Amino acid sequence: MIILDEPYVSTFLQKTACDMGIPVLNCSDDRELISLTALKTVNENEFIKIAKTQSPLLLYCNSENSFQWIYSNLKHTGMPNAIELFKDKVRFRELVKEIYPHFLFREVSFDQLSKVDTSKIIKPFIIKPAIGFFSMGVYKVSEDNEWKSVIGLIQAEMEKVKGLYPIEVMNSSKFIIEEYIEGAEYAIDAYYDGNGDPVILNILEHPFSSNGDVSDRIYFTSKKIIRKYLIAFRDVLTSIGKATGVSNFPVHVEVRVDKNGNVIPIEVNPMRFAGWCTTDLAYYAYGINVYEYYFQQKKPDWDQILETNDNKLYCIVVADIPGDINFKEIMGINYEAYLLNFSNLLEFRKINYNQYPVFAFSFISVDCNSNEVDKILKLDLKQYIY
Repeated sequence: MIILDEPYVSTFLQKTACDMGIPVLNCSDDRELISLTALKTVNENEFIKIAKTQSPLLLYCNSENSFQWIYSNLKHTGMPNAIELFKDKVRFRELVKEIYPHFLFREVSFDQLSKVDTSKIIKPFIIKPAIGFFSMGVYKVSEDNEWKSVIGLIQAEMEKVKGLYPIEVMNSSKFIIEEYIEGAEYAIDAYYDGNGDPVILNILEHPFSSNGDVSDRIYFTSKKIIRKYLIAFRDVLTSIGKATGVSNFPVHVEVRVDKNGNVIPIEVNPMRFAGWCTTDLAYYAYGINVYEYYFQQKKPDWDQILETNDNKLYCIVVADIPGDINFKEIMGINYEAYLLNFSNLLEFRKINYNQYPVFAFSFISVDCNSNEVDKILKLDLKQYIY
């Protein structure tokens, strides 16, 4: 069963659902969101009826926007509680506190941010919404004198994105302050099978342009990354699974690996893989259709996949609109000039830039020795916006 909702549904996901005959509920009022008429769409009553009888219940959401519907209509499944375990970052930290007893974090309300005495907090630290999405409201604080300006940036950003997402997806009333983890950041698409064991479908590295950067500009995967981290990341997901008790459950997990090789989870995003259907990149990189693997409870044969090395990085490039630009006032994008930055474009997806703070997603491949990733990280996107 699949629940489709805004902001974006890829043709790849739609075609997979169509080919597999998976019941689909469309929660969006945007009729243009779904292009395939052959989808097995069902109404709310029928969807709820199927959810009550399907065993095991395999549910996937392309968007966290549908959480509100799940909370209201699928209480009998236990899904709302499982979602809340992960979606609330404070609750998640408390849940895994025994696994990571020395990790520092604290909850603070939006109204109390100005009263926080940062001199008593080990720096650098991260401030972000306890319930958030897409790096919105996320800032790194390295010095006490930065705090006042960071609060101003958070207030301005929260005002700009107000109403963009449901409160279940983006809630600016509560924030979490947590220690900054030095090290490389990775994102993992996986699901917990019927036994509660994690099945990893892809691993993406998330590089940054500078020490203070917290944006989502680019993610990339490679066979080298899979070889290096598959076992270690699986062990971490196993620990999280034991702490939560979830099964038949898709997740998008973000972790950091410190200088000693310790893997520390940043957050777990429930009921979905990489957002905006960017998880589709796994098909280009490894021939893995993550939706098919989840619904058929298949496990990638990583030994076979990794037998050869294509020396490629497969990348997701996010054309995020700079924070000092009001995306609702943008007149247009010079897409033709923007695409000249990519040597090998696999797929290009335009986004409604007047509705969301991003104007495109691109899938590309580059040689491992190329400096193209660094160039993309430092690319000034203002030159393509008018």
